[in-house]
Amino acid sequence: MSTWSLVYDQFDPKNQGLREALSATGNGYFVTRGAFSWVMADETHYPATYLAGGYNRAQTEIAGRVIENEDLVNLPNWSAITFRIDDGDWFNIQAVTILSFRQELKMREGVLEVEVRFRDKQNRESTLKTQRLVSMADMHMAGIQMMLTAHNWSGTVEVQSGLDGRVINAGVKRYRDLNSSHLTPLAADTFQNPDTGEQMAQIVVETKQSRLRVAQAARTRVVSNPHAFESKTRADNEEGYVRQLVTAQVEHGATLVVEKLASLYTSRDSAIAEPGIAAREAVTHAPAFSRLAQDHARVWRTLWDRCDIELDDGRNTQMILRLHIFHLLQTLSPNTIDLDVGVPARGWHGEAYRGHVFWDELFILPFLNFRLPAIARSCLRYRHLRLPEARRAAVEDGHKGAMFPWQSGSDGREESQKVHLNPRSGRWVPDNSCIQRHVSLAIAYNVWRHFEISGADHFLELRGAELILEITRFFASLAHLNTHTGRYEIHHVMGPDEYHEAYPDSDDAGLNNNAYTNIMVAWLCSVALKALASLDATHRDELLDKLMLDERELTLWDEMSRKMTVCFHEEGIISQFEGYENLQEFDWEGYRQKYGDIQRLDRILEAEGDSADRYKLSKQADVLMLFYLFSREELSAQFERLGYNPLTQEQWQRNIDYYLARTSHGSTLSYMVHAAVMARSHPEKAWQLFTQALHSDIDDIQGGTTPEGIHLGAMAGTVDLVQRCFTGLDVRDHALHFDPVFTDRMGTVKLKLRHRGRWLQVVVGTDEMTVTAQHGWADPLTICVRGEERELNPGETMVFDLNHRDKAPKKAGKAAPAAAK
Repeated sequence: MSTWSLVYDQFDPKNQGLREALSATGNGYFVTRGAFSWVMADETHYPATYLAGGYNRAQTEIAGRVIENEDLVNLPNWSAITFRIDDGDWFNIQAVTILSFRQELKMREGVLEVEVRFRDKQNRESTLKTQRLVSMADMHMAGIQMMLTAHNWSGTVEVQSGLDGRVINAGVKRYRDLNSSHLTPLAADTFQNPDTGEQMAQIVVETKQSRLRVAQAARTRVVSNPHAFESKTRADNEEGYVRQLVTAQVEHGATLVVEKLASLYTSRDSAIAEPGIAAREAVTHAPAFSRLAQDHARVWRTLWDRCDIELDDGRNTQMILRLHIFHLLQTLSPNTIDLDVGVPARGWHGEAYRGHVFWDELFILPFLNFRLPAIARSCLRYRHLRLPEARRAAVEDGHKGAMFPWQSGSDGREESQKVHLNPRSGRWVPDNSCIQRHVSLAIAYNVWRHFEISGADHFLELRGAELILEITRFFASLAHLNTHTGRYEIHHVMGPDEYHEAYPDSDDAGLNNNAYTNIMVAWLCSVALKALASLDATHRDELLDKLMLDERELTLWDEMSRKMTVCFHEEGIISQFEGYENLQEFDWEGYRQKYGDIQRLDRILEAEGDSADRYKLSKQADVLMLFYLFSREELSAQFERLGYNPLTQEQWQRNIDYYLARTSHGSTLSYMVHAAVMARSHPEKAWQLFTQALHSDIDDIQGGTTPEGIHLGAMAGTVDLVQRCFTGLDVRDHALHFDPVFTDRMGTVKLKLRHRGRWLQVVVGTDEMTVTAQHGWADPLTICVRGEERELNPGETMVFDLNHRDKAPKKAGKAAPAAAK
């Protein structure tokens, strides 16, 4: 298998939904699932197109109460194109004999290609080939080229090309009882090119609540030898649907080539008069499909030059890593920079989680920070623009500062459900996930790490510092001083684990002194003071005045950074929350024997009339998230600052072993986090978990979740494991630190990194590591590899011996000049 292609060589109706998600094509502005161009939505296929941040709110009455949800809207299907021969049936792959089949997602070029050789009921043999792209070069354009070869027949071929706005949201089965109609059709007709008279199609719809107007236009034409194929075009339409019908004669052995170019504009777009006009003008002046593909591939070459990670491990790892990078860049691309969108947990690839933004940027932004920091900044800008809503939420909850929602959509209000459906029991149960206040901590963490890596002083001045300070202010108001212990506590929250929403048999939601939350708050309080110190005097005074921050609050933050409560039990085991040690041990082996797959123990136990709140079990890493975000040295220093004993290597390992044994991995993020924290102590187990994380989407290991949308956090996290965790990459005091692991398993790893605007080429081999600096730097950069600290000058290459920590690195001279990317 090519390391640049995801290939399927057999048609498999049962797995078509999975393939549609994995073969989606997009450009950061919109994404189209990889459904065949000739199908409509049914139990096998689900063609759908989603706009980045294209939400609509709808209400449904369930069990006597009105449930309101904001959904990522399935937009009109622009990709519909099919054919029939001699007035027969429209093509249906399940009604013909398939002689050969190949579906290939070409990641280097960003093209989805499907080729089917088939025999129909009239014994006509044909080859159908389609190529599809969503342009990375022109974010409003997409295109399909369809080629039909007649092997043993001649006849009349009728091609049907449509824009279908009769769609609903039906991509997630458990949501199908909810209101799924989001679009109001406004127009569906044809128009003519004023210069050539060529007929084209257009459709305009509007979302029912958010009033987002969406316009699409399409140009369909025969491009194969116009003298041999005298095509005729006609059109018809109905409410929400318009189609063009192109008829052409095809001779024995000839190939009919038809191309369809489509545009998509919305009322949110900049520099347009009106979306319908913009869409029509775009297809009127659009180039040929070949030129669109050429420009599209050129932009992808640039992105791959910056973002690729090359391996020579001889396994499938390379292809899957590229697939993950590919989908990350289709969700968040340079086209995203000027948009007001966050980081969706499931990409813009499906309707799971309703397209909402959770905390997944914690796992996604590290990759972007070192490659495409402007995109990372745009994601953080999404949070800053919703700071007023977060402030209102904090006030309504009786607190100060900014309280960001666990689930965010269009305007930043809390989108989490009050109840959710357990598909195993069929019951609607209370949903307390909104009290995962740690989402705000993730935002602050992302802001600070972005500043450390990119050195973007202007971002800190304009947005970053304000975010950090207002989040710190919120947690300072959420905490209270325990006068008996002299330490600060935080009650009634949930940690990242998600299985524990309350104490057993308690009517009150939330837990006390969640270790992850408290330690992150202590870290945040010290970072808030660092952020203020990083501003120049003018910006610092202006921000303090704007937020009305005084010395009393700053003194409180400093005190909290030294006096947050952390609970322990069993010889240095960090308690996930206060009272964790009183929970029951869980019968892991018994439940594995009874159910097999026990990743979603919360659903299993609820269906049994029990609750995960009773047991020492976790859906995913909670305490160990601290081990993922901080090195042992950093975390140990944090404990010392809090007045606890430093975290020894033995305690570090004991905590990892303790919680790993009590985790069900009910989230795709879990394998990735545990692989990172175990890489040095349990390499065999860590590599196994990394492999599981790597295959979580491509093999749909959760049994049906990936067809509803990729798991973007897990995808990006596996790439970050290689880029950051397995290379031991860290930024401390403006220096880049490396301490590689898995050098014997990964083969040679090649990647580019950008630190404070300076590009580096890094090659990690089994025995040595090479770091090359591009020309054009103003100052040298401090590089530290396994304790060896050196100054890397512009244009210089350094070679480090990985087998000898105390041996000075070799210099390999000057690098060849390279233009800064």
